Amino acid sequence: MSSVWGKILRDLRNPLFRQGYSLMANTVVTGVLGMGYWLLAANPALYSEEEFGRGQAVITAMRLFASLTALGFVGALARYLPVAGRRTPELILRGYGLAAATGGVAALGFLLTLPLWGQTYQVLGGFGPGLFFLASVMVWAVFTLQDVVLTGLRRATFVPMNNFIFGLVKMGLLVALAAALPEGGIFVSWVIPTALALIPVNWLIFGVVVPRHVRESDSEQQPPRLREIGRFLAGDFPGTLSILAIVYLVPVVIATQVGEATFGRFSMAHTLASMIELLAMNMAVSLTVEGSFDPARLAANCRRALRRAFMIVTPLIAVAILGAPLILTIFGPKFAEEGTLLLRLMSLAVLPRVLIEVYLSALRSQSKARSLAIVQIGLAVLVLVSTIALFPFAGVNAVGYGLLFSELLVAILIFGNLRKILKFDETGKATVIQGSSGTA
Repeated sequence: MSSVWGKILRDLRNPLFRQGYSLMANTVVTGVLGMGYWLLAANPALYSEEEFGRGQAVITAMRLFASLTALGFVGALARYLPVAGRRTPELILRGYGLAAATGGVAALGFLLTLPLWGQTYQVLGGFGPGLFFLASVMVWAVFTLQDVVLTGLRRATFVPMNNFIFGLVKMGLLVALAAALPEGGIFVSWVIPTALALIPVNWLIFGVVVPRHVRESDSEQQPPRLREIGRFLAGDFPGTLSILAIVYLVPVVIATQVGEATFGRFSMAHTLASMIELLAMNMAVSLTVEGSFDPARLAANCRRALRRAFMIVTPLIAVAILGAPLILTIFGPKFAEEGTLLLRLMSLAVLPRVLIEVYLSALRSQSKARSLAIVQIGLAVLVLVSTIALFPFAGVNAVGYGLLFSELLVAILIFGNLRKILKFDETGKATVIQGSSGTA
């Protein structure tokens, strides 16, 4: 036990692991509180089955439009904030502004075409609900980037604390609004704490973290030019949009094809599996940051990130696969009946996703935007096409089958290039390992 504790302490002295573990801890905190939140929301004494599904669907749509540009900036901020120097505040504010503006325009287009999006989303009709949804999209866009900013500035340890408080307030408001807003209370309880969280976190970022980062930056280092960042985004953004289609667009499309109650049960299994996937992505974001701070150690950091990610997610995947019926029964027998297979398929798909995410982060650290776009767009096309093709036969489980097939195929296709990255040492030469000729 002492040796394990000693290993953890050694890991925490390494920025790669300290950042990665902080983000993973945040995922665990968010996941536990999220389960508590949705468990409360699924209680028929608080909200109806239809309102549960409707709340899930509206929140998913909000996150989709808020993330249109916000997720596009995740890779760029993780890549360039570590080396932005005196231009750090400008880079953050530009990211916030563009993300909020783009999300707002997309949400406005969604509201203007609301009749095309199915019965579930008609709750957003009218000036008041539409305006609230529009504001929530802009708030969530900035909220999404806060965690990335803290991570890019090597302050990811603040992220779990922020989301712990956010989760508790959200749960309290959910219960408080049940009687006053039996229809809409779920969405309102999600958005209000998000807006309130922007104030203290951005005070921390701009009042403490950014000034310290600027002081500690190498004064001789040239900050990245906007043209350089723009070229990176031109390659990374289309690929990120493709990943966005997997994470948020697929559930929104499912919401237009099934009833509100069915979507609520689908969404719960989808959310739980996505939490496991997020653990792999957390270590990958940390890898991008450290690859920017110290490009010479990219290969070694990739190997370490892979080992730690597999060590953490493999037991969770096993628990999810074996315990899926019991886990989902907590929310009700219908959740287990309709969501067990989906949870198992999506959890299994996380194994190849670890390889893909580490490879994508290595490409971001090397600013290989074209390769990034090819892999991400290819993965999204595979997921979307396979899901649509299988939906008439497998229903909502088509999402799980599509993800597993697509991520396995992409992991196989990129494995050769990932192996080359892993075999390069700090001098930029291929590392000769036992049983290898040393050639790529």
